[in-house]
Amino acid sequence: MGQSKCTGYLAPVDFEADLLVELTLLGITILETHGRLFLCEGEAQDVVFAQDTWHDVEKINYISIGNAAELLRERANRWSHFSINNHRRAELVLEKVPSVKIKRYNFLDPIPTTDIGVFSLLSESLMIVSKRTNCPLPFGEINFNEDKINPPSRAYLKLWELFTLYNFKPEAGMRVIDVGSCPGGWTWVLQTIGCEVVSVDKAPLDPKIAVLPRIDFRKESAFGLKPQDIGKLDWFFSDIICYPDKLLELVTRFRDSGLVDNFACTIKFQAPTDFETMFKFKAIPGSKIVHLSCNKHEVTWINLKQHE
Repeated sequence: MGQSKCTGYLAPVDFEADLLVELTLLGITILETHGRLFLCEGEAQDVVFAQDTWHDVEKINYISIGNAAELLRERANRWSHFSINNHRRAELVLEKVPSVKIKRYNFLDPIPTTDIGVFSLLSESLMIVSKRTNCPLPFGEINFNEDKINPPSRAYLKLWELFTLYNFKPEAGMRVIDVGSCPGGWTWVLQTIGCEVVSVDKAPLDPKIAVLPRIDFRKESAFGLKPQDIGKLDWFFSDIICYPDKLLELVTRFRDSGLVDNFACTIKFQAPTDFETMFKFKAIPGSKIVHLSCNKHEVTWINLKQHE
């Protein structure tokens, strides 16, 4: 790949097309692709539809499994293997280096903080190597020991991932709002960590969620809410199903009120993906947008007051 910097962007499963469009819109030159992996020219940039980002990618020739392992050990202390070609051969290489074990986590388990490297074999003599990736877990993905009893839907996993892997989390006692809350998956998570939850939806919460303490349920449309009627909030949460521009209007109303400190919202897309509105969210000071490993055709926008 010559002397210039090369970065790898790994698309979420089935979202290669979205990553391709985003890279193109950002003016990033794509050098080659290998399934979900896009190798691009230049330093790493903030790319939303990259589940993980590989820094300083190298193409390295190797002469044997042992030699490949030696070359990896020279570069980093922890490795994962992303399979492209020669899968069995690559697994034999992985056995010879310190590797990252893929495991299931409990909610709010500590996440490793040390960097991990990743490699892929292109052939029996050529491999792609990155000694540092964005995420401390392989491929930017986290798997949980799921709670199959208490939450009324699997939407709760989005907040579990946001709070556990990304460490964006309200503290116990904080006053938060969850708009479009039915059947109550996000309200349930927020209640379990000790928040005072204003839960808003035209449809009722699941009965087992509605009876939990510290939940103030309001049966009304999220889009008709007036910030002054809600009062001061530490966090604004939304997993509501709506067009991205309507969500932007709603959060702008609450941001402009000065009554909300932090936001965490799912931006849900239809086809085609609304990159224009996504970039408007991204341009708001203090913002970060990620594609959670449990997100589908949607992304998660976080806006923190202390980062402005």
